[in-house]
Amino acid sequence: MARIAILGFLLESNRFAPTTRRADFDARCWLEGDAILADANCDAPRQCAEVPAFLREISRQLDGDGVEFVPILVAGAEPGGPLDGAVLQSVLDRTRAGLTEQGPVDAVYVASHGAMVGIDTPDPDGTLLATVRDVVGPDVPIIATLDLHANLSDAMVEAADCLIGYRTNPHVDQAEIAREAAIVLARILNGTRFHMSFLRLPLTPASVTLLTIGAGAYAERVRDAASLTDPSGDIMNATVLGGFVYSDTPDNGIAVLVTATRRELAERQVARLAGQLWADRGRFVHDLTSIADAVRIVTAKDQSRWILADSGDNPGGGGRGTSTDLLRALIAANADGVLYGLFIDADLARDAMTAGIGARITARFLRQGSNGFGDPFTAEAVVIALSNGQVTGRRGLVAGRRVDLGPTAALRIGGLTVVVVTNRKQCADPVYFEHLGLDPAAFRAIVVKSRGHFRAGFDEYFAPDQVIEVDTKGLTSPVLSNFTFQGLPRPVYPLDTDAAWSPPNWAIPHLKALGLLP
Repeated sequence: MARIAILGFLLESNRFAPTTRRADFDARCWLEGDAILADANCDAPRQCAEVPAFLREISRQLDGDGVEFVPILVAGAEPGGPLDGAVLQSVLDRTRAGLTEQGPVDAVYVASHGAMVGIDTPDPDGTLLATVRDVVGPDVPIIATLDLHANLSDAMVEAADCLIGYRTNPHVDQAEIAREAAIVLARILNGTRFHMSFLRLPLTPASVTLLTIGAGAYAERVRDAASLTDPSGDIMNATVLGGFVYSDTPDNGIAVLVTATRRELAERQVARLAGQLWADRGRFVHDLTSIADAVRIVTAKDQSRWILADSGDNPGGGGRGTSTDLLRALIAANADGVLYGLFIDADLARDAMTAGIGARITARFLRQGSNGFGDPFTAEAVVIALSNGQVTGRRGLVAGRRVDLGPTAALRIGGLTVVVVTNRKQCADPVYFEHLGLDPAAFRAIVVKSRGHFRAGFDEYFAPDQVIEVDTKGLTSPVLSNFTFQGLPRPVYPLDTDAAWSPPNWAIPHLKALGLLP
């Protein structure tokens, strides 16, 4: 009977956003002990998709020997600012106490995002893994799954036996990656030994360049890594982590991990993947469409349909969901047949709920300000739909999971329909509109406050060539020169075009043999 401890702690931190506190986790997911297993077994879990998938797969893999789960803590918050120190300490204390009081265990699984920063530390993910290692000792295997945007630290690598990252962006493979982790862990428990090798590059591109659909330097290397991966073979996993530049930490940088049964095999493939990424660094630059050009496209007298990404103000990367430049420009241009969401404004949503469906109101956007991103304004509106915001995801990132938007209203402002919600969420799923009776197919254009995950939710309505990425203000602006970075390991590309990579000595022979180094 294998006793496996279960942990999850997920936060994508944007250094420039307000502090993430315990209330942010309570609003999305904070589960302890047996509540983790109960939630994992329900029809629409609150927790991340990785944990339920891992539990099912490891049970299947170890069916002959049996498995006992030791659930400790699974917590997740919407992407936001640096983690409050008190929250981190409570997680570390709960982890240490749980592993100590309920130990010994034979293995530990950790569902982690990997791009967390704290008020007091640049690497809470590494600190958590190091705490687990300190409690369970050197011989108990620790395996963790990571978001594709993880910032890989030395501490994370040193503490874990195997780290496995997502391969899809938009993220739709969380469950698949967790199942792979379960297969690898089962092999470890059955005696397989292996080596994990990694390299981190001075390459910190904006997230809009890290899509894995279609062409692109990143997409090509991720597909390359996927072709190498065989959880039952010699290369158990090959992962290419894009990183999250807005975390602004010394651990930022695209990173490659390969886990294989032989050290030489792992190092050779890591060097090849990293060398090719560095050779392609010039391709990690992306052009955006100005607000003026986007408005001209949407208001042109033709029948074209478009989906516009408000890429600078993505709540899925710590954005506030409150920038107003694009919205006000569309209103001023008398744009027609446009669906816009999600705008985060609890006060306005409350006003609409009080007024009721059919009421004409003066919509007061951002009456309390918005930390500098989004200018307050007013507009005459009609309340056309209301809801309590309780939905179950239908497609893409949140498919099958419970989501709480809070009190939600659809407002008609001229030719625009604007969906205003209370709780900060990125607009990644059509259900956020559909539960209000709004059919995305009925609109000529849709504007979403989302960086890329909308592509997996709205692809049934819009092809890739119908996507417009708009240069808007906000905490997730792809224009990196808009930020004052203080933690990045400068020089880094593309911020510093003269950045150079000095690979470690063990990688140089491999790179030269592959023609990736003079």
